[in-house]
Order: sequence, then structure tokens, then C-alpha cells
Amino acid sequence: MIQTTLKIDGMMCGMCEAHINDAVRKAFPSLKKVTSSHSKGETVILSDKAPDEQTLRQAIAATGYELKGIQSAPYEKKRFSLFR
Repeated sequence: MIQTTLKIDGMMCGMCEAHINDAVRKAFPSLKKVTSSHSKGETVILSDKAPDEQTLRQAIAATGYELKGIQSAPYEKKRFSLFR
């Protein structure tokens, strides 16, 4: 799994988050998870492979928000354990 973090300028509320999430899901229907936070100014995407950067830029630009940066890294699900 790959975690891609987008830094997005202009999100002010929960509706802004939903607008970004919908645009990203529409551009990439096979994503595992998309979450946005207006307070952090970011969207986090979990997918099997890194999404195409140009397509991401176009999807965000179409919403009227500004994409400031993209960072992808391998993702491992955090496991809960009572014994450490």
C-alpha cells in the first residue's frame, strides 16, 4: 500500500473536505481510502500504487483549491497490541 499526502490550500470547512474527497475519488475510483482535513490543510490517500501526479493536479485544480505539494511513501497498517 502507498500513502499519498496532498497539501491543499483553501479548505475552510467539512464541505470543502467532502468536495476534495469526491473529486479525488472520481479521478481515481480504485483508491482504498481518501480523507481530508481542513485544519491540517491536507488530504491523505491510501492506494495500491501511487496515483498519477498530473491527474491529481488536474482533479484538485478543477475544484478551485490549490495543490501545494504531493508526497508518497509506503504504508503499513498500524497494529494494536496489548503486549509491547
